[in-house]
Amino acid sequence: MRLAPVPSLPEIRLYLAHPGSGLRRLLEADDADESGNDPQPPYWAYAWAGGTVLARHVLDRPSIVAGRRVLDLGAGSGLVGIAAAKAGAHEVVAAEVDRNGVAALRLNAEANGVAIQICHEDVTTGPPPAVDLVLAGDVFYAQEVGQRMMPFLDRCLAAGIDVLVGDPGRAWLPRQRLCLLAEYQVPDVGGNGGSEPRPSAVFAFVADRVSPPARSPLSRENPAGRRPIPE
Repeated sequence: MRLAPVPSLPEIRLYLAHPGSGLRRLLEADDADESGNDPQPPYWAYAWAGGTVLARHVLDRPSIVAGRRVLDLGAGSGLVGIAAAKAGAHEVVAAEVDRNGVAALRLNAEANGVAIQICHEDVTTGPPPAVDLVLAGDVFYAQEVGQRMMPFLDRCLAAGIDVLVGDPGRAWLPRQRLCLLAEYQVPDVGGNGGSEPRPSAVFAFVADRVSPPARSPLSRENPAGRRPIPE
């Protein structure tokens, strides 16, 4: 992996995939964990649009996280949590279930000189954590993943925890539950080594409501969600 600045986020450097990374080996059967689960695609090796737009938003508006306890949900590389820490969050917890992602998180936090508490378990199955804000980047890339996230995010709202979502407008985004806050042009690598910047947005996740939602300006393209192609 190469330590390099993140496109659209020169303030942050991550260990990112490149053609010589050899990440395909992580998808081989002998990489299954002790529980027998299949190896997971290396989402943590890429800067996805939802995380990038959330990180950009937090760095541009540090008051969002300043002095607050923040959860980076489905942290992957730790990009969003690193941005929150740099912007002055009191405490950052990064939740990531993939063991390789946890290793990448530690290395990326160290490379950026920030302290992040790593939670190596599925926090969506339990009660809301002791935080003030949840930052959820790219958590609606597949239907089953989004369906698992929704009850957890609802429990967070009920506990008085604010929730911000970052997404480039993927097919399974629950638009009726989102309030558009900001839009940026950022790349969405999709595992293909990069792409031209495209509209991605930051939303507030809000309680269920009867009134029709405001229309999102984001495209409804990319129905397949994020699909990394290891390099």
